[in-house]
Amino acid sequence: MTFSVTILGSNSAIPTLQRNPSAHLLNANERLFLIDCAEGTQLQLRRFKVHFQRIRHVLISHLHGDHFYGLIGFLTSLHLLGRKEELHLYANPDLQQIIELQLAASRTSLIYPLVFHPLVSNNKELIYDSERLKVYAFPLLHSVPTHGFLFLEQHHSTMRVRQPRSYAYCTDTAYTEDIIPLIQGVDLLYHEATFLHEMAAIAREKTHSTALEAATIASKARVKKLLIGHFSARYDDLQPLLDEARSVFPETLLAIDGEKVEIGK
Repeated sequence: MTFSVTILGSNSAIPTLQRNPSAHLLNANERLFLIDCAEGTQLQLRRFKVHFQRIRHVLISHLHGDHFYGLIGFLTSLHLLGRKEELHLYANPDLQQIIELQLAASRTSLIYPLVFHPLVSNNKELIYDSERLKVYAFPLLHSVPTHGFLFLEQHHSTMRVRQPRSYAYCTDTAYTEDIIPLIQGVDLLYHEATFLHEMAAIAREKTHSTALEAATIASKARVKKLLIGHFSARYDDLQPLLDEARSVFPETLLAIDGEKVEIGK
């Protein structure tokens, strides 16, 4: 049974020719969750041969443009492609007004149901619950209200030979140990690492993290593997960020656009 994440975008606010801004695609036993939707996300979905219509859930961490500016294009493409099934959108409540304004300005009435789920809690909150998967949202420490997401596979009859798998997505956050109890022991933690630690003061000012800080969180939370991303466009070579993180947490991987990471292996 598949449990994997495909990196659609690994950069921070400014895209480069090699790296798009933030977007991940989680395949949880053939249920597809789009996590963040920066500009260019639908092109990445086409590039990596993902069928748009299979995505039923979109989770937006916060309302900085490099995490949702691709959303209205994605929603209207689904409309133009004739989608009939409902799409569930989980985000800050202000996003609903933004989408309604964009649709009204273009005189577009979606032909499929868009079901909006506002993220308003300042605590861990169950936002999706099925027989095989639970998804939680929880607050991060950033300059605007921001949520991380925790995906927990559930026990069922085919899982006698292995443990349920788990994935945590923590983008755009300053270093905070408040998240450690929430992500404790996950199979794969994605944690932003916008800067090298030599820029720790700037990271704090901008409420972001360094590669060293991401690795420290991973170590203290005793996760199995760490995936770092949300890289500043100033870094053409990502190896120093990887080396810095691995100095604290050896089981660290770089988020690379187009790469698929199998969770729990």
